[in-house]
Amino acid sequence: MRLLSERSGPDTSGWKTYAATTIATVATAAAGSAAVDADSAWYRSLSKPSWQPPSWAFGVVWTPLYASLAWATGRALNNAPPGERTPLAASTAVNLIVNGAWSWLFFRKQSPAAGLLATLALDVSNVQLIGRVVRTDKTAAVALLPYAAWCVFATALNAELAERNCSRRGGREEG
Repeated sequence: MRLLSERSGPDTSGWKTYAATTIATVATAAAGSAAVDADSAWYRSLSKPSWQPPSWAFGVVWTPLYASLAWATGRALNNAPPGERTPLAASTAVNLIVNGAWSWLFFRKQSPAAGLLATLALDVSNVQLIGRVVRTDKTAAVALLPYAAWCVFATALNAELAERNCSRRGGREEG
């Protein structure tokens, strides 16, 4: 995203910025999904709340959320004044890194507690990202609200999973 922050004038076409945010978002989704194994014995053995959506629903929900994230951050970067581009690109990068890290902490580390820390960090990152985007492009900021709302729901779900399963032993989770 460094090139995006060094532009001196507005990007009249915007396609390079949208391509960059799309590639970064798709890479995050791919990296995160590489860690997810909803059919693992560990995950199936977790005590889950009745309000948890079925496993297939997560892909259905995340696909448009990732699309809106790529579009909104691309639009905001295209509309940002030169001095705002680098901080906005950095906020986007941090958000994507934390987003992708959750899957690795929760599924690969098999730790709902570590996943909870990551999703709380993602919520903080979302507030920071939306705050930065709203100064540049209100429409883009509004487009990020469903993503942030889903992440808050995911935090509540992760907190419930951590609470229900914190006493589990076996070298994976310690209460």
